[in-house]
Amino acid sequence: MDNLKDRVTIYQVAQAAGVSLATVSRVINKQGNVTEATRSRVEETIKRLGYKPSGLAQALATNKTTNIGVVIPSANYVYISNMLNGISEVAKEKGFVLTLFTTSHSHEEALSMIEKVITTHVDGAIVFDDELDEDDVMKINSYSVPTIVVNNKLVGERAGCVLFNYEDILTQVIKDYYSKGGEKEMTFIHVHDGGRLLAHCEKAFVDAHEKAGKPYHIINCDDSYTRTYNDFSEFFQHNKAGYFVAYRDSIAAAVENAATDAGLRVPEDVEVLSVVGTKYANIVRPALTSMQLDMSEVGKRSMYMLIDLINRDLIEKSYKFDAHLVERNSTESLK
Repeated sequence: MDNLKDRVTIYQVAQAAGVSLATVSRVINKQGNVTEATRSRVEETIKRLGYKPSGLAQALATNKTTNIGVVIPSANYVYISNMLNGISEVAKEKGFVLTLFTTSHSHEEALSMIEKVITTHVDGAIVFDDELDEDDVMKINSYSVPTIVVNNKLVGERAGCVLFNYEDILTQVIKDYYSKGGEKEMTFIHVHDGGRLLAHCEKAFVDAHEKAGKPYHIINCDDSYTRTYNDFSEFFQHNKAGYFVAYRDSIAAAVENAATDAGLRVPEDVEVLSVVGTKYANIVRPALTSMQLDMSEVGKRSMYMLIDLINRDLIEKSYKFDAHLVERNSTESLK
């Protein structure tokens, strides 16, 4: 601990060099209006004190905090953390600092968090929140803060969006299943407070079945592996077959494990499809058939779009990622 030193600040550099904060900032950012003698004195002071420039020094010269506000439902979900990793990678590359705001499944809290982001004077914001409706998100466009909205359509002078498309591939999976002789009745597992993405997938599921004239079921469950496992352990005491479409891998894994522990065969008796697939699809045995979308790329794309929006260089303000099906062993192959 004796080798650790307190962090040297820009104020200490300015005081030691006998110049203003603005002068130190101009030297750090290699801007003009500084004599060579002054520049040399400041650079020597920086080296002697071991000062490491921070965002504040850059902000004094550029009038930008280089701070990006990121609003997400929770970092605990794997797909959200993957998106956050992508955002962080680009932010680090481009010299931006991230301020993270998390919300629970509350519409009021989501709105409150948006207000908090705006009042922190960030340079821009990336918002992923399933609790905001279209009118709420449109309010973002009335602010001067450039914003990229993830999973909600919004395009404006200072706003753009990144969209997901799971619906088309889910519709195609259902259509192919029945056209190739699939006979199990399908059940969609509705997660409480699942948000907009879940609602879109559920609607696609229902529409596909009604168009095909096939019966279907909707089962409600909590957003918990343990509770879902317990519920389906009881369910499989009375139901010995079915095709189950789960929102995420954790829910799909709970269904699959409950089925196998009840003595049922996967996929012969019970088939399981995970909509939002993650790395956990390969951990379960049998491995889960899932719909994949690279959320790290979603994060990178969102951040690059935001930077262009901040610089007023963003031309295409809407970008859509299409999910693709990865067939594994939790569903039967119908060739």
